Amino acid sequence: MLKKLQHRYALSEKGAKDMVKAFCCCVISNLALMFPVGLLYNLVSDIMNEGTLSGRFTFYIIGSILCLLLIAVTTYLQYNATFLATYVESGVRRISLAEKLRKLPLSFFGKKDLSDLTSTIMADCSTMETASSHWIPELIGSLISTVIIAISLFFFDWRMALASLWVLPISVAIVLLSSKVQYNLGKRHMKLKMDCADGIQECLETIRDLKSNNAEKEYLDGLDRKIKAVEKHSIVNELGTAVFVASAQMILKLGIVTTTLVGGILLQNGTLNILTFFMFLLVVSRIYDPMQMSLQNLAAIISTKVQCERMNEILEHPVQSGAMSLCNNGCDITFKNVGFSYDDRETVLSDVSFTAKQGEVTALIGPSGGGKTTVSRLATRFWDITKGKITVGGMDISKIDPETLLSLYSIVFQDVTLFNNTVMENIRIGRKDATDKEVLEAARYAHCDEFVEKLPQRYNTMIGENGSELSGGERQRISIARAFLKNAPIILLDEATASLDVDNETLIQESISKLIKDKTVMIIAHRMRTVAAADKIVVLKDGVVAQQGTPDKLINEDGIYRNMVMLQAESGNWKMN
Repeated sequence: MLKKLQHRYALSEKGAKDMVKAFCCCVISNLALMFPVGLLYNLVSDIMNEGTLSGRFTFYIIGSILCLLLIAVTTYLQYNATFLATYVESGVRRISLAEKLRKLPLSFFGKKDLSDLTSTIMADCSTMETASSHWIPELIGSLISTVIIAISLFFFDWRMALASLWVLPISVAIVLLSSKVQYNLGKRHMKLKMDCADGIQECLETIRDLKSNNAEKEYLDGLDRKIKAVEKHSIVNELGTAVFVASAQMILKLGIVTTTLVGGILLQNGTLNILTFFMFLLVVSRIYDPMQMSLQNLAAIISTKVQCERMNEILEHPVQSGAMSLCNNGCDITFKNVGFSYDDRETVLSDVSFTAKQGEVTALIGPSGGGKTTVSRLATRFWDITKGKITVGGMDISKIDPETLLSLYSIVFQDVTLFNNTVMENIRIGRKDATDKEVLEAARYAHCDEFVEKLPQRYNTMIGENGSELSGGERQRISIARAFLKNAPIILLDEATASLDVDNETLIQESISKLIKDKTVMIIAHRMRTVAAADKIVVLKDGVVAQQGTPDKLINEDGIYRNMVMLQAESGNWKMN
């Protein structure tokens, strides 16, 4: 049962155990609320039989106090088992999702939008928090306690029990029949919400381009349609649920009618005493009101299936695993007959073979879309290859834990990601235990000094979200400083100097040349001057190695490399007439 609860409601093992505990506490709390009914039954019985309460008055006073104490204690236990335990589990659920996302391959993120993942961690978790604290325990507690009470009613009078309880299974069945309708409506509603969230996020991220192209009105009109679609479907969603819940609640009300009618007939026939009739009226009034709320809870629980599926998609997605220790001999990177595709239809690489040797600079060049960046991501096991083999120092990287493998790499991406923190702390991302002196040394290698000196608080200056206070070249140099600080044996530079001017590019290349001694360096670049001093060039086109060799060798061949060099030389002479 615990496994089923874990899967159905995206719970941890402790969360599933706590939910079972909450069920029990809700049952006890609901049963405790029936003690005053029993006390009232005895009170009416004494009045009818004895005509007075003399001698029993103290009993009812003490009984009332005990009932209050019992209700208070059980309510306290229920509160702790539902609300407090749920808040703890909600934190665990969010952390579990974040931890799982950290271990997932990048192929997973290629299928998901940022707003979708954010919604799963925040909005979906919030929905399940409400479900776990309010809907699920209360529903299960109500059902179990109602079954216990229903069974006990049959011992008093089976005819009255049937007249009172026949509506319960029918009402529950009506709501259960709505599950498929609610699921389909929920999936559609979630898709519209995600489209809307994507539109809002895209609008915020591209506002500069929208304004510069006078496209705000057209874009906002489209966004307005998405918002109205969410609003319209929200009404449809509520209506689809309300039809079933309202119908079930109407059926439930019929129980009071049948209890009164059957009780009246039995009283008239003399086969039922007035006290038992009174007791049944008390009990059904106590059962039906909570059951109306339980039917709403049941519908709400059914609607959480979509949210649970979204969370389980993350929690149950296979992770990349492997040995936690390295066994490489050196840091030569070898691709042997490597093939890769992002999905079954699109082949990105096919039969790629080359070696990037330690102590050398290997440049990956070629037309856009040829597979250069994909090769670098495969070398770091951001994705797993479809066929072939990639080794580092003879070690098969597919058998090594990705985080362990990445300890060998310093990487500078084309798209730099910075944090809303100081320059110092953004560089320290490269190695968290680095001293300030080591951070400053890495910054000097990356020539960060010349722009940091102009900042208000120099290296302690906050640089804004994703470095919004800095230029593209300045952001790139911080990223390069991170790689220098990490000082790993393998360096991957993906268009690392693309945002730099010619002077700074030359300075950075000089700094890199000082750091690559005995290291394996792979550079992805489009500028031929960037790779002119490389020891080896690998030309990729249409997912295959079209050429490879030294720059001098390839420049003398009639091929892609020579053509790219000539084209860039011609473009360098271009001028406006």
